[in-house]
Amino acid sequence: MNALVLTVGMYAIEEAERRARASSSRPPPADAPALVFATPSKATTLFHGLCTHFDTEGRYFFLSAMANQLRYPNSHTHFFSFMLLQLFAKAESDVVPEQITRVLIERLIVHRPHPYGLLITFIELLRNPAYARWDHRALVKLSPDIARLFNSVEKSITASMNRTVANGLPTALDPASNAGAGLAETAA
Repeated sequence: MNALVLTVGMYAIEEAERRARASSSRPPPADAPALVFATPSKATTLFHGLCTHFDTEGRYFFLSAMANQLRYPNSHTHFFSFMLLQLFAKAESDVVPEQITRVLIERLIVHRPHPYGLLITFIELLRNPAYARWDHRALVKLSPDIARLFNSVEKSITASMNRTVANGLPTALDPASNAGAGLAETAA
């Protein structure tokens, strides 16, 4: 599963780079994202199909393989963050968003440091109104344990992002930065 996800992701990134080179007759604006992934592409269609047709266990392994690619700022992280956000937004039932949330939270409850891509993707899900169909506040009210977990994850993310800003790295929360640019825009 990991090899399939990584290989399809690599081809999707190459396709986006080819498209960017072909349309590079004029320089892009300074605030434009490095790569823009087309929503109706072979990779997105394949990933949507796999996510739809897998059973619960297969989908969990599939989403875990995608989450394993959320690392440091690079084109792989950008693509897999984009894909997870797409799968989250386009899901026909609540099962897929719940599984994506589970996969991300499983990685966030471990000790720091957390990978950059994991933080950016989770923050995008929490704070972007495009994903408002998923009301995490209702989920938190279900159990005090879940509320404590979300509070812990939020504190951890805030601490990690503060360290990132202190080190001078761009963040998705920094309006002057385009590190997270394109994730929500291309997912819409």
